[in-house]
Amino acid sequence: MASLNMSGTRRDFALLFLVMLTIAAGNTALQSVLPAIGRLLALPDAVIALTFSFSALVWALAAPGWARRSDRQGRKRMVLTGLIGFVISLLLCALALTAGISGWAAALPAFAGFIAARMIYGFLGAAAPPAAQALVASRTSRAERTNALTLLASAFGLGTILGPALAPFFMLPVVGLAGPAYIFALMGAVVLVATWRLLPDDGPDMRVHGAATAEPSIGGEPSGASVIAALNEQTSERLRWTDPRLLPWMISGLVAGHAQAMAGQAIGFLVMDRLELPPIAAQPVIGVVLMAGAAAALLAQWGIIPRLRLGPRAMVIWGALIAAAGCAMIASASDIHGLAVAFALASLGFGFLRPGFTAGASLAVGTREQGLVAGRVTSINGAVFVLGPSIGIGLYQIAPPIPYLLAAGALLLNAAYAARRLQR
Repeated sequence: MASLNMSGTRRDFALLFLVMLTIAAGNTALQSVLPAIGRLLALPDAVIALTFSFSALVWALAAPGWARRSDRQGRKRMVLTGLIGFVISLLLCALALTAGISGWAAALPAFAGFIAARMIYGFLGAAAPPAAQALVASRTSRAERTNALTLLASAFGLGTILGPALAPFFMLPVVGLAGPAYIFALMGAVVLVATWRLLPDDGPDMRVHGAATAEPSIGGEPSGASVIAALNEQTSERLRWTDPRLLPWMISGLVAGHAQAMAGQAIGFLVMDRLELPPIAAQPVIGVVLMAGAAAALLAQWGIIPRLRLGPRAMVIWGALIAAAGCAMIASASDIHGLAVAFALASLGFGFLRPGFTAGASLAVGTREQGLVAGRVTSINGAVFVLGPSIGIGLYQIAPPIPYLLAAGALLLNAAYAARRLQR
């Protein structure tokens, strides 16, 4: 753990790490059971896709405002706001799912209530990450700050592993697939009380800032953009999306992000259909596949990239090629081992792509523009999970291999584009 100075205790950092971990794990656990819930309630797959998209859209719209508000109203208050939204949302989600699964309400109205509850998470949950960043930044020296914020951001990545891994164990006898929502709501309530009781009060502070983050999603491991934004001074300057230094990186990131969102959000349906599993029996298998993918992505970011010392352009090219191979393998895999290996390979490639895109965009501009470009990268990373799931699952309903073959083709084109247009 980064050594925090005496005004920012290890206990406080551990508490904030737990906040980020809980929010990410709870969200991805719920995402991992949604395909099975949709099939159990006999809902169209497209309705499940809208659930992913609406929550990501609300989070993307709300996050920048919460980041600014925490500077004026205090960071502890915003962390508590995010946790309250997380707990209320998950509890309402659990109740709506229980009503639908138990037959107390028709499937469509019950799921409409679920979507409304998810939007509460998207709106209020986005308040916690930038406030947690700002609290850590305010209690560390400049020399310690990068390591501390990077470690804090890694909680999101760890949560994407733990959420799908734990979800099958939380399918309780009475409530079934709604169980993970109940358990993570309880966990969130415990973290909320601990944060309220143990985290020191603070007030408005304009010296350091947190930054908006993308919603923690399956396949949405942290790219480091929010850390870059938090470490750099805010400026009134503007940076055009069409800036020639930045545009090639933005195009590459947008294509790669949509490919990742399509591949990740459709995988639960593919596991059930390809292996011919009923919803309840499919959930542990879905959890294994998702856990393999998240572990591979984090292996790339935490283990392989630091040792290979690849530049951003090389990371994008090799990441796109590896991810394309994985997506093509998913399209033809016929058993659990094939699906897990293929999804892990695709995720390994995306684990190179996301930080390569972030680093390349950062290096393309000057020092004064670092915060601005990090905001652009975060916007891209959030936007792809607004449309990507609906595109991927919509194509999946036409034919299951289509989203994966399309993603593989787009990634191959992206690799060729990167080799030609991205700066070395």
